[in-house]
Amino acid sequence: MADSSVAGIVILLIEDDPGDAVLVREYLADSDLDARLHHVGTLAQATGIEYEPECILLDLHLPDGQGLDALRHVLHRWPHTALLVLTGLNDTAMGSAAVAAGAQDYLLKSQVDAAVLARTVRYAVQRKRVQTAERTLRDSRLQADENTRLQRGLLPKPLLADATVTVVSRYLPGQQRSLLGGDFYDVVQTPDGIIHALIGDVCGNGPDEAALGVGLRFGWRTLTLAGVRKADRMRLLEQVLVAERPHDGMFATVCTVGITPGRPGIILLSAGHPAPLIITRDGAYPAPIAYGTGLGMAPGRGRWQESSITVPAGAGLLLYTDGVIESFCDDGTRLGEERFVQLATRLTTIEDPDQYIDALLTEIQHSDAGRHSDDTAVLYLRWPHQPATTAEADEPLTATTRLSDAGADLPE
Repeated sequence: MADSSVAGIVILLIEDDPGDAVLVREYLADSDLDARLHHVGTLAQATGIEYEPECILLDLHLPDGQGLDALRHVLHRWPHTALLVLTGLNDTAMGSAAVAAGAQDYLLKSQVDAAVLARTVRYAVQRKRVQTAERTLRDSRLQADENTRLQRGLLPKPLLADATVTVVSRYLPGQQRSLLGGDFYDVVQTPDGIIHALIGDVCGNGPDEAALGVGLRFGWRTLTLAGVRKADRMRLLEQVLVAERPHDGMFATVCTVGITPGRPGIILLSAGHPAPLIITRDGAYPAPIAYGTGLGMAPGRGRWQESSITVPAGAGLLLYTDGVIESFCDDGTRLGEERFVQLATRLTTIEDPDQYIDALLTEIQHSDAGRHSDDTAVLYLRWPHQPATTAEADEPLTATTRLSDAGADLPE
């Protein structure tokens, strides 16, 4: 019974002896192997073919190639093809050497018949398929390990001492074959009790962007825990980006927030990044914020403003990357900030932060239907704080800003 797993395979015979070529063709015709045989007489002719054979029968004594040199030439040309070597009775040592060098097996011409040839070809093709599958699996595992290491760098665990602070984060890669891109975030609490949060987006998605995002996140966490002033953090992060980026066109947007638990006031700083949303029981709205230059857009000349705002009691803060608002809606247009705010407002009836974020992203993904290629990251923060004073409550929600540039040292 013919083996359907190798049915219709294409065999390339590289043999300069016409008599031996005729014998191989007759053996295949008399066997139960469903195969198509193509014959060439030289390595040069073989190299010129455009199709990909599943099995190659190679004579080691050709006009333009001898022994293991001919073998290596064929293996280099077709690394994923099963290779069988044809040898004479006096070349068994060469056959063994060929197997050690990468051939699947060798056949003595004087001992080949229809059954032996069919069986050897069938086993060689199946073994090569298994080897290829194992190699692919191994490569996938290595790539997964690398992505896991990047994931630990880009998506860290919050470093918080205050258990009353709620932190919910989600990350959705834009490319289907990659786990991560250039979005990153972090949350740490310094010894003075202030909670510092970061979200950022390196333009593009891929390994270079992911590696740069890891470097920026590590740099920000280190600078924050070391007590470096906010203005200096941005300046130093930009220096890291410029030193590490693979080309001058790569830049990053960043938004940071400083929160003191128990107080309604927070400090925001944006380097070209979208404003966070303030999430209340009654709705969602963008935080008033002053925008500065993205990191790397104008190295050494960046100017950033700290925005001090008051957040209503019980409200949360939603930081996000532009992958959210650049996703598509059902009508084929981009979601945009206005419709994103409307969606975030409609879902505020969901009180649990995890369920709220999951519902928000589920609706966005459902409408987008896989058309969007950018990464998406969201970071939701909620903390206990007292209501604003009467004077603060009567004031409109506007930002008080302080200018920070690349050389300024402003008090926190």
